[in-house]
Amino acid sequence: MNSFFLIFIGIPILEIILMIEIGGRIGALNTVLLTFLTAITGIYFARREGLKTVQTGILNLYKNRLPVFEMVSGASIAIAALLLIVPGFFTDGVGFFLLIPFTRKIIINFFVKQKNIKIKDVKEETLDGEIVEDKKDEL
Repeated sequence: MNSFFLIFIGIPILEIILMIEIGGRIGALNTVLLTFLTAITGIYFARREGLKTVQTGILNLYKNRLPVFEMVSGASIAIAALLLIVPGFFTDGVGFFLLIPFTRKIIINFFVKQKNIKIKDVKEETLDGEIVEDKKDEL
């Protein structure tokens, strides 16, 4: 089964189940208010962390270093903000997890290590060649 299809079907089902369970325990109105509160809080923290990331990126540019970590961190903050705007408790948990700088650094390092392992496994084969022009265009 396609993982993209599984995500589009699985996450909404999980969100609906969580909404029903939490709504049954704390009430429907409290569940709706909690959903709005997590969205507003998430947007605030996403903005704050995003500004910190931009500041450190500019500082790295002044030091003539590439702000690679800041670019990846900014992308993860944007994803976290999107997840926090989407109503639901599972996506809010994942979004808050991505907003915390410590856990964001762990996730980024994990994916970078996975990418480095894949790059090292690929054999580097170079094919040398020479271009020989027999016929030149004549005007």
